[in-house]
Amino acid sequence: MTFTYDFVSTYLTLFVAVPLISAGVLVLAARVQWLQYVVMFATLAVSLAASAGLIAGTSDGTTYAKGTGSWPFGIAIPFAADMLSALMLTTTGILALACAWFAVASGYARERYFAPLVLVLMTGVNGGILTADIFNFFVFLEVMLLPSYGLYAYTIYRRGGNIMVGGVRLFITANLLASTMFLTGVALIYGTAGSVNLAQLKGAAAQDPAVAIATSVVMLSMLTKASVVPVHSWLARSYPYTSPAVTALFSGLHTKVAVYILYRIYAVLFDGDERFLWILVALFSLTMLIGVLGAVGEKDARSILTFHMVSQLGYILLGLAIFTELGLTAGIFYLVHHMLVKASLFMSTGAIEVTYGTGKIGALAGMARREPWMGVAFFAAALSLAGIPPFSGFVAKFSLLLAAYEKGEFYALAVMVVVSLITLLSMLKIWDGMFWGRAENAEVASAGDGRARVGFWLGAPAVVLAALSLAIGLGAQVLMGWSGVAAQNLLDTSSYVNAVMNG
Repeated sequence: MTFTYDFVSTYLTLFVAVPLISAGVLVLAARVQWLQYVVMFATLAVSLAASAGLIAGTSDGTTYAKGTGSWPFGIAIPFAADMLSALMLTTTGILALACAWFAVASGYARERYFAPLVLVLMTGVNGGILTADIFNFFVFLEVMLLPSYGLYAYTIYRRGGNIMVGGVRLFITANLLASTMFLTGVALIYGTAGSVNLAQLKGAAAQDPAVAIATSVVMLSMLTKASVVPVHSWLARSYPYTSPAVTALFSGLHTKVAVYILYRIYAVLFDGDERFLWILVALFSLTMLIGVLGAVGEKDARSILTFHMVSQLGYILLGLAIFTELGLTAGIFYLVHHMLVKASLFMSTGAIEVTYGTGKIGALAGMARREPWMGVAFFAAALSLAGIPPFSGFVAKFSLLLAAYEKGEFYALAVMVVVSLITLLSMLKIWDGMFWGRAENAEVASAGDGRARVGFWLGAPAVVLAALSLAIGLGAQVLMGWSGVAAQNLLDTSSYVNAVMNG
């Protein structure tokens, strides 16, 4: 697919403009419920289709970029898209559609401003992925966070309880801290390097220790937002107390945008500097281990899955820490796989929780017999998370293991193997306690006529995403090829930099 620069200028800007304008329309028509659903799904579907087109346009390694408006370079907001951007836009688009579907089916989307809040959230996500300016990363992060606070607040209104209030307080505090650190780091970068444009900052942190320290502040803020050890506990103590729909939505967007920024900044500003990679390897290996150990002691399905989310983020970021072509390819593949699989797990257990009123291990039993489709969806996604073939998780983990072996990171390799085994045991804990086992004091599952209660529309998103994980695993060469192109762009950022400079 060949794009002209004039077309790209409009094309990329629409990823931000369309959902933002649609959100404004829905605010004005807040009482027309059917219009809320139609506009939300139409906007998300169009954005997803445009993202898929962007994958086709960047599959040869091309980067498209353009400054918005008529401002000169250095002042105009630069938007740039390469294969990594296209993969992120497509995956977040799939997740947004699936989570919106789940929210409508579970009833949470009936809140008056739910749809516009989701669209403003996607405005921030799309803008953060596309902008090539560090200050505008911050702006779009805030655009992403503000509606998230509203979505969490609606959960408290619907569910109530002091734990939920404590959860949103921790969620807001952690994200405000990360945002403050990020803005401080941006100011330090501007003060030491004289620019916040990624094209002008290429290799600046690798060449100047002052810029390296300033960039480290920015990266520390994103490590906080990505819930990397030791700043991980806020996520594990806030995500389980939202609604299942919001948990699934946040799991695929917030931390993953932070991961994307870490990949982009280290590749461009540090130019993959080998001197600091050992620190990242140690940090991300520790994140894998502590995250999975935290899951062992939890007794609620969503709490277990949230701790596993922390652990799996260590895997994703380990690809960055290895910083070879295979390592980056595996990390990007893992990122896409994890976003889909984790959302499927949250929605399969969430459908049970919405229907039966609890997600506590032991309070429910025999759900695989009563809700066979939810059992299949959970079991498939759990196997994928643990890295069992033929699912996408096997390809992701095996590729990452090979990358660690080739780089000589044997300690990280050992941690990955151990953590995978513990992950499988934790998934079996949920499976036995909720889906398969027969608890003597089961509160819900032992009652009733034995017929399935999770409706088709509520259960379908989890099944679709689990099936997508299987499809990616069976046809792994497609996503591996795209991930390889994205990895090459990160190893050699000249295409990205030149596109932004000339846009």
